Amino acid sequence: MYCTVISGALLGVSAYLVSVEVDIAQGLPGFSMVGSLGGEVKESRERVMVALKNVGLALPPKRITVNLSPADIRKEGSAFDLPIAVGMLEAMGYFRPGAAEGILFLGELGLDGEIKKVRGVLPIVREAAARGIRQCIVPAANAREGAVIPGIRVRGAGHIRELLQFLEAKEEAERERLLPAEQVDAAELSALESDENIPDFSQVSGQETAKRAAEIAAAGFHNLLMAGPPGAGKSMIARRIPGIMPCLTPEESLEVTSVYSVAGLLEEGTALVRTRPFQSPHHTISMAALVGGSASPRPGMISLAHRGVLFLDELPEFQRVALDALRQPLEEHKIQVCRAWGNVTYPSDFMLVCAMNPCPCGFYPDRGRCRCTDPQIRRYMGKVSGPILDRIDLCVELQPVDIAGLKKARRAESSREIRERVQKARERQRERFAGTRCRFNADIEGTNIEKYCPLGGEEQELMERLYHSLQLSARAYHRILKVARTIADLEGTERIGTEHLLEASFYRPSAEYWGL
Repeated sequence: MYCTVISGALLGVSAYLVSVEVDIAQGLPGFSMVGSLGGEVKESRERVMVALKNVGLALPPKRITVNLSPADIRKEGSAFDLPIAVGMLEAMGYFRPGAAEGILFLGELGLDGEIKKVRGVLPIVREAAARGIRQCIVPAANAREGAVIPGIRVRGAGHIRELLQFLEAKEEAERERLLPAEQVDAAELSALESDENIPDFSQVSGQETAKRAAEIAAAGFHNLLMAGPPGAGKSMIARRIPGIMPCLTPEESLEVTSVYSVAGLLEEGTALVRTRPFQSPHHTISMAALVGGSASPRPGMISLAHRGVLFLDELPEFQRVALDALRQPLEEHKIQVCRAWGNVTYPSDFMLVCAMNPCPCGFYPDRGRCRCTDPQIRRYMGKVSGPILDRIDLCVELQPVDIAGLKKARRAESSREIRERVQKARERQRERFAGTRCRFNADIEGTNIEKYCPLGGEEQELMERLYHSLQLSARAYHRILKVARTIADLEGTERIGTEHLLEASFYRPSAEYWGL
């Protein structure tokens, strides 16, 4: 007997539908699977056979053939276990023909028949809803994740026996009792406060210049680099930046949740990711782990930081090849991974925040404490390539906070107070860029600089002097204008003044300090 069951598979962070075709015929007993299968999919044969045997569902001594269509796209993951098992059960007559029609199935089977959590449920359910499918059965642990998609009923099953009872039921009311559809209000979830676990800026004493740079970076989604001796507060400030960024919009939340779903990093029972991502990889990370890909298609750290912050601590200690791989994602906000198994594209619209010591010992330019030689300092600073440094909008130098600053009783601004100013600046940008591809000031292209960052005569003369005195590249010149645009937005003014340009130029790296 022949039957077809609907399932889905991942292609990057997108998804496509897969037809699981099962045929049981007379002949030598055997179980073969075809359809361009990865290693995990090939192992489904053993998992399905043992799981059905252990729940008392005997397989007939016949020839079983399973095809996953389309056959020209490589299939990865363990989510095909459940649709294969459902197709076999229907072909063997364990439930009435057509009972599984119009239902998408996803899930991994344990050897005892348990339906286990899989990755990528959210984008697959989203694609199913777009293709007109109105019902989906997934592992119970993934039910809330899939239920955020409107227009499709998502049911969670914990065991193959529960699912078999559901498919045997003829009345819709009985089916609803056996496997009720999960109910999740995505809009309500997105509106909830989600910053309770993010450290607050009120805990940071001193370092007003660095905190101001962090505010400007958050307002315009600019990249930020902080340099200073150990213990100056670089990591402390970086970890608090997500708390001053506006909350994720419902669309952004779905994007971030899709990435985490594909990576298999969603916690059980989580419906939506509601906090801005903050990723801080160790400096020993490989290029493949940073940008994605590796032997099997998985999002890298830059994609896990999508719509949030990627924090690179001890920047010069990262592999040069890994840092240089960030050039294209920083400009295009996506990464295309090309491997032998195919090409996939992952989103990577992140704010890059970096921290570093100014020398191997960390105390340059304090010659009273720094014992590094000039060649050692130049070699250390030279580990960060010029093209990467040129893509960073704000560079700030931190100094240790003295004891008087630590003892000050004056309360520092909270993250909520700073976020209110950032939110207002973001609203000005949203109005300015309505109907365009730009979302933030950092996204302004060179061809539109004059349109969005107009300068008066005095401001133009100042920029000419800065261009020659700071020996700016064209990219650095435009970045000063974009940062000045953000500073003006924080002040609530449309006009870019000389004070905004001077402050923006202050955050460019000095040649003496950075060894340029």
